[in-house]
Amino acid sequence: MMAARIGLEIHQQLDTGSKLFCRCAPAASWNYDEEFGRRLRVARGETGRADRAAIFEVIKDMAFTYHAGPGTCLVERDEAPPLRIDPGSWRAALVVSGILGSRVFGGVYPMRKIVIDGSNTSGFQRTMLVSRGGSFKAGGASIGIQTVCLEEDAAEQVGTGGSFGLGRLGVPLIEIATEPFDPGAVRARDAALALGRMLRSTGAARRGIGSIRQDVNVSVDGGSVVEVKGVQQLDLLDKVAKYEEARQRGMARISGMLSGWSHDPSDISDVGKDLEGTRSEVLARGITRGDAVLGARFSGLAGAFGYEPPGGMRLGRDVAEVARALGLGGVFHSDELPAYGITEGEVGRVAARLGAGEGDAFLLISGPGGRLRGVMSEIISRMGRIRDHGVQADTRAAQPDGSTRFLRPRPGAARMYPETDVPPVFVTGAELEEAARAAPEPWEARLARLEKSYGLNAQLAEQVLDSRYAALFPEVAGRDPTFVASSLCSTITSLERDGGDAGLLDDAEIAAAFGMLWGGKIAKESVEIIFREVMAGRARTAAEAVSSASLGAMGGAELEAVVDKLVRDNIDLVRRQGERAAGPLMGMAMKELRGRVAGEELSRLLLERIKKA
Repeated sequence: MMAARIGLEIHQQLDTGSKLFCRCAPAASWNYDEEFGRRLRVARGETGRADRAAIFEVIKDMAFTYHAGPGTCLVERDEAPPLRIDPGSWRAALVVSGILGSRVFGGVYPMRKIVIDGSNTSGFQRTMLVSRGGSFKAGGASIGIQTVCLEEDAAEQVGTGGSFGLGRLGVPLIEIATEPFDPGAVRARDAALALGRMLRSTGAARRGIGSIRQDVNVSVDGGSVVEVKGVQQLDLLDKVAKYEEARQRGMARISGMLSGWSHDPSDISDVGKDLEGTRSEVLARGITRGDAVLGARFSGLAGAFGYEPPGGMRLGRDVAEVARALGLGGVFHSDELPAYGITEGEVGRVAARLGAGEGDAFLLISGPGGRLRGVMSEIISRMGRIRDHGVQADTRAAQPDGSTRFLRPRPGAARMYPETDVPPVFVTGAELEEAARAAPEPWEARLARLEKSYGLNAQLAEQVLDSRYAALFPEVAGRDPTFVASSLCSTITSLERDGGDAGLLDDAEIAAAFGMLWGGKIAKESVEIIFREVMAGRARTAAEAVSSASLGAMGGAELEAVVDKLVRDNIDLVRRQGERAAGPLMGMAMKELRGRVAGEELSRLLLERIKKA
């Protein structure tokens, strides 16, 4: 059995201070105060055909609501022509292409990629193929590069349904697509990590949640390629790839079962009357509000919907996922009935209405009558394609547990056509030379230099370089780089897990906190308290946090007086336990002093006073 082949698509937002086709600056947060609506229509691409993924969206019959803010311009609303490509984004694309050894085209022509799922006000996304070929190292192997593209990011879905915020729309993205590779030889996680590190090393990559996204493409035995979108965590990449391999092998087995159809299941019937008074909550609720109920017979396929090969995928589940992606639930198949409140008598009446005999199977689906037939027709068409061609070229969404669910058919070349509002870019030799000079130091060399220059161990140095504070670290390392690295990589992360917002703690305030530490104004223990206060929104600046939490460093006679009083107040404990009393007294002191004194100094002073007591 041939192993699966996988490929990665890495989408990295760029931090150039501008969106790609307007000069609006992306913001860290968005306050939407206006909304407007749109309906998007499918258009034919350059091939003269309509893309299947776009046709799939038409079946949903969606109306979209867009939320705009004070900074939303007419380009983002699709009410004005786009401007020329952002120069900073263009330079970044050339630098990345150069690092990867990818051949830049002499002329780069913007294209429109039809997208009518609501994620773009115009109904298309602008994209440019910048270079092809090249390679990079990961996991001790060389992985090929297919393409490097520069494109605009989509609008962000807010709330539920077809509601989108325009804050992210138009943010420049670099998309890197790898050649297929063997996941048994190179882990997907290692490949994505290597590309992410390379992108961050350019200094042009945005940081923070959602600024980089990984999609993984999976195929087995030379079959159709399935694209899994939205793998947010690197550690999930390999799990998703393994799940998809098992799912696709299972679907290939299911395809073999479908070859026994005696005819196409074209007999779609309204069977709602046969289910009046049903105890099925789903069907009863739908019938009450006027929904239709359709059924389709599949000759000779009894058992096919419920058959579960290794991998956990069933045809019944696949059909239900397609219906849900089109906005409908309430899908039932004969292999699972009677169940869900549908009685054996109702099953018999429906089977009779559809002409289904003992060896046949049937589907039931309920929903608004206006588009229910389109949904059922899409399901029947998909089953025919599975029968004839096996695993379908789908776009699927990654789930938190590493599984995937159906989103839509995978788009193809039919969705592309030339952009007429943005002129092509012709690359000069001078630009390529400048990009070559701007290429950053390789990640491995940066890691070795960080370890040597600051005395960090390999693990901590790696954490610093992978963090969003890599550029800040040399500025604040001071007299104790290990403490600073741990504060940036561990303390802030821990505070985030406790509900703190790292977005409130900008680099200037981090630098201010460490500046006070190195200036002797606060103790080390105060740094975490400062970060906590700012990340909780109780203080806007490090200075405010010091003032509000009374974190000014304590020392000299003032500190000695506090320790002397603590020992006197607990003299019985000191006489009973001797030096062992330093532990509980230390806890009492740290609680009272709240980081105003270094732990080492306090411990030394406590032991000194205990010995004298």
